[in-house]
Amino acid sequence: MWSNKKGAQSVGFFGSDYFRRTFGPLFLTAATPVFTIFLWYVCTALNGSFFAFFDLVRELGLFRTFYSIWPSPSFYALRMILIYGSFQLLLLLLPGKKFKGPVTPAGHVPTYTDNGLAAYFISMITYYVCSEVLHLFPGGIAFDRLGELLATSNLVGIFFCLCLYFKGIHFPSGPDHGSSGMAILDFFWGTELYPRVLWWDVKQFTNCRFGMISWPILLLSYALKQKELYGVVSNSMMISLTLQLVYITKFFIWESGYMSSFDIMHDRAGFYLCWGCMNWLPCIYTSHTMYLVQHPNQLDTFTALSFLGLGLLSIAINYDADRQRQHFRLKEGKTNVWGKKPKFIVAQYKTEKGHQKKSLLLMSGYWSLSRHFHYLPEVLASFFWTVPALFEAEAPYFYVVYLALLLVDRAYRDEARCAHKYGKFWAQYCKEVPYRIVPWIF
Repeated sequence: MWSNKKGAQSVGFFGSDYFRRTFGPLFLTAATPVFTIFLWYVCTALNGSFFAFFDLVRELGLFRTFYSIWPSPSFYALRMILIYGSFQLLLLLLPGKKFKGPVTPAGHVPTYTDNGLAAYFISMITYYVCSEVLHLFPGGIAFDRLGELLATSNLVGIFFCLCLYFKGIHFPSGPDHGSSGMAILDFFWGTELYPRVLWWDVKQFTNCRFGMISWPILLLSYALKQKELYGVVSNSMMISLTLQLVYITKFFIWESGYMSSFDIMHDRAGFYLCWGCMNWLPCIYTSHTMYLVQHPNQLDTFTALSFLGLGLLSIAINYDADRQRQHFRLKEGKTNVWGKKPKFIVAQYKTEKGHQKKSLLLMSGYWSLSRHFHYLPEVLASFFWTVPALFEAEAPYFYVVYLALLLVDRAYRDEARCAHKYGKFWAQYCKEVPYRIVPWIF
């Protein structure tokens, strides 16, 4: 029987269930806020060099170093965060087509409004008009105040996750909630699968609005800051921005599909997901472009077009793979995949309440190559929007390495859940599609 109740396994690539329930959550809760400040400082003050930071640690010691570089939270930064967050909450009210998410272990079916693309464009236009047309604030303000924004947002995010922790225990929104009996695990992984407050779905807000829309707004601020500093936006910055904005636009076009992804279906609303989208995503996912602000590499035409073309191809394949599987599911298998009738397995499973359900496991098209094929072009796309930074520093490439490790771990966690959920059907699927991510290799 498929379940998310206390005692359910959470096995991934990086450790046993015990590790994920004890040391892992405690370490990550303590270390990740510190790491965001570390990476911001390395990218903006040390020319992207980890070795320069280690020299600083040797000179001052670890604690004195972090004390000296740590930005102070500010009420100005808090006001910026609250205005931005409130604006995104209002944009959740935009009209759009209603769609349903997948059924939960307890039998609940969440519903959403598909208005992410409109919210994304309105947010970008609003930022540009307010900064460059109305001159209400400088366009590079997010870059200029990024340190204090991160320091303040870390505190806001932790407070927000504490509220979610207590809400899930005392005021849950639906049937998929509960405590593991371990406070740190509940805080880290969350106590509710689909929390809602008034009109807004918490995970749609933190993941798709606060987090994903902060990404392109920061990119725009970085580009405007580089123009302020050098009078021009370099072609390396333009390539990196173009690829990321295409990817982000693709995300919002496909938002209804994302709401059926692993992040939403299985990860509860806790520190891992919500703090991660509110703080880790804006810092780590933009770190390569943050570095480019003060390093305006001018690439030759062939190199620039190669990076751009290969990046666009990677994004297109990533989108097409997701679209292919989503269309197959919407048509309940009654469609063609790459011009042929698709091969698939009808996998039966039961919910916590004993209701019989089924899922279709696609074994054609991209999904005949590997079980998580879409992760491969996603990592390649991240490399191509990072590589305009060239190879003079290490820090810009942290995101690519992190993303690869994240997706490998996610693949292992997803497969552990699928094996539990589908049993013999999943074993049959793995036999038919033997590779996890990289065809013929892994």
